[in-house]
Amino acid sequence: MSVWRLIAKEIAYRRWNFALAVLAVAVAVACLVGELVLLAAHESQAEGLADSQEARARGRTERLQDDYRVITKGLGYNVLVLPKEQDLAEFHLLGYATATMPETNVARLAAASVITVQHLLPTLQQKLQWPEKKTSIMLIGTRGEAPLSHRDPKKPIREAVPAGEAVVGHVLAQGMGLAPGGTLALRGRTFRVREVRPPVGNEDDVTIWINLAEAQELLGKPGRISAILALSCFCAEATPEGIRREVTRVLPDTQVLELSAQAATRRAARARAAAHSAETLADEAAGRLAARAQRAAFAAWMVPLVIVACTVWVGVLALANVRERRDEIGILRALGVGARRVFSLLVARSLLSGLGGAAAGCAAGYALGATWLWRESAGEAAALPPFDALMAAGVLILAPLVSAAAALVPAMLAAHQDPADVLREE
Repeated sequence: MSVWRLIAKEIAYRRWNFALAVLAVAVAVACLVGELVLLAAHESQAEGLADSQEARARGRTERLQDDYRVITKGLGYNVLVLPKEQDLAEFHLLGYATATMPETNVARLAAASVITVQHLLPTLQQKLQWPEKKTSIMLIGTRGEAPLSHRDPKKPIREAVPAGEAVVGHVLAQGMGLAPGGTLALRGRTFRVREVRPPVGNEDDVTIWINLAEAQELLGKPGRISAILALSCFCAEATPEGIRREVTRVLPDTQVLELSAQAATRRAARARAAAHSAETLADEAAGRLAARAQRAAFAAWMVPLVIVACTVWVGVLALANVRERRDEIGILRALGVGARRVFSLLVARSLLSGLGGAAAGCAAGYALGATWLWRESAGEAAALPPFDALMAAGVLILAPLVSAAAALVPAMLAAHQDPADVLREE
């Protein structure tokens, strides 16, 4: 009689013992597969959650950087392009440039694809007497910012003053009784008051802004400007030396002055926003890595524990089966069945129980994982990962091998027992 026929007859005769062995393997495999399914599902969910959290963090940091940009933009221009012949000592004493340069300089600079400055605003500025009111004022002529040829248009820092209108500083407006919608006469020309600036505590409070072309005509300086106001960009090249080098390369007949207080404040604010953004994204990435390491550590001790428990369980069942069949094995040995055949009989039986338990355990494990995920999602569609054929194949190979390994010692004991001793005890 062949080994497989003996195994079939033994299984049919001791069906409950065999079913218990299959159940032992199935429970262990179901726990293992179910846990791996849950880990894979949680990993996928965690990745999705981490991605959404990272996207929200990026959105928050982008909004924060944009807020910082808008806030620092309110500090005003921080770069002045002045005529080369302007005496800087005189400029600092008077607060404005007395020398002039061609208005075309601003167009040349805007068309030169400069990267260190933006928001180019040409101005003509001069302190003069207001004969109609018998007082001194600061007159500034300006037009709209010059659009850069290589950048998209941006909202200007200072709006252009239309022809025939004027913007008046707060102190000057209060002292002269000026209000928006009213008119003022300046050196024989009449202007409509477009706006009264809020108080700022500097020379802007006694300044009148009018259209650049009208200021040039009023001051007898057609086609001339006294300065180009600009805003430095937030880039590595926008150092005082870098700005000066790039601007004077385009306009060699100029000199560049950086308003250090505004520039330093703007750089510090933008750098803080960038640092905060980097810290937020780094925290998100660290949290994701920590969660992944925690799940990996859990799987690292859980999988070996399940395998060891399965091995011990199957080994105990195999030993119990050998003891129960001690008389039968003794009779087989007395009838001439060799030790190798007895050993093969017991190991092959364990292989079959391991294979059956692995198949049942795989199905039960996936069902267990799906049920658990369904309960966690409160009855909604569970994010069950796709069937992992590689994992299933590994389980179907590993479980029978572990089951057979657990039966090795009992099988060796049974194969090498003396049939005479067994029958004598009977």
